[in-house]
Amino acid sequence: MNALKTEVNGITPFQQMISSCSGAILTSLLVTPLDVVKIRLQAQKSPFSKGKCFVYCNGLMDHLCVCENGNSRAWYKAPGHFTGTLDAFISIVRREGIKSLWSGLPPTLVMAVPATVIYFTCYDQLCALLRTRMGRHSGAAPLLAGAIARVGSATVISPLELIRTKMQSQKLSYRELSVCIRTSVQSEGWLSLWRGWGPTLLRDVPFSAMYWYNYEQGKRWLCQHYKTTEPTFTITFIAGAVSGSIAAIATLPFDVVKTRRQIELGELQALNLSAQTSPSTLSVMRRIVAENGPTGLFAGFLPRLIKVAPACAIMISTYELGKAFFRKRNHDRARPTVQASS
Repeated sequence: MNALKTEVNGITPFQQMISSCSGAILTSLLVTPLDVVKIRLQAQKSPFSKGKCFVYCNGLMDHLCVCENGNSRAWYKAPGHFTGTLDAFISIVRREGIKSLWSGLPPTLVMAVPATVIYFTCYDQLCALLRTRMGRHSGAAPLLAGAIARVGSATVISPLELIRTKMQSQKLSYRELSVCIRTSVQSEGWLSLWRGWGPTLLRDVPFSAMYWYNYEQGKRWLCQHYKTTEPTFTITFIAGAVSGSIAAIATLPFDVVKTRRQIELGELQALNLSAQTSPSTLSVMRRIVAENGPTGLFAGFLPRLIKVAPACAIMISTYELGKAFFRKRNHDRARPTVQASS
């Protein structure tokens, strides 16, 4: 049978890619406005100066953005004062139009959608393979598959994120960018393209392993509770939100470290300074504890939870809905063939 036709759980890899792609786009469309409003509120409290970096999230990936002159970009300029989140939503739409709630979405989707497609498709393929190979230990297959899939997608995307940050901070043309990358590789080696890869894995791999394990267990438990063999949209939504929340809380210290290192690197690039040897994750943790105490490692707990839980719920429930659609479609197509052969 052709590799593209080989089915896992009733659907082909190509159909899994389409399902994850549609889920990624929908998640970004629904979650991006939350982060746009959050950044506007942050900018209002302490305006960003030239060269200052901040992390922008579209519900799928975190992206480093560099402030050019304090108020030039729609996603963080602060016209007027907002009294709260709801007031910010209403005021932004009234003054700048509804499109401004999705400021910065197109460039982030260029990386976020391919990364999500790679990640979800690899997870499904790996999980199915591991379940057949692990026998009585197959319950741990989601944990291993989730971790391996995240390593793969993070490794592929890491150089692209670094390149995007350079383009954004230094306003380079593609020709200038290629020269910049070539010079960086010659002086620091190919590994310079994966700067920040370690802290990314420390956060994302445990998150992914815990998320998929808890999601599969939660989905199974909810199916048994509601006495159904196929998970409904509500079941996958609840399981995704709960498992995403657990994983987000457990990996928050690594998220704080990764964000700190990303911002420091981005600000060095914005000021056109060469980055020195990147400090280890442990040393950054020690510095955070020394400056802010142990609670500093859990900074941004509530905003991360509010953002991650719905993003995980929307992504996984949409993905499962897409797979269910293709599974039914494949089943209906196969039925006439079976009847004709009999």
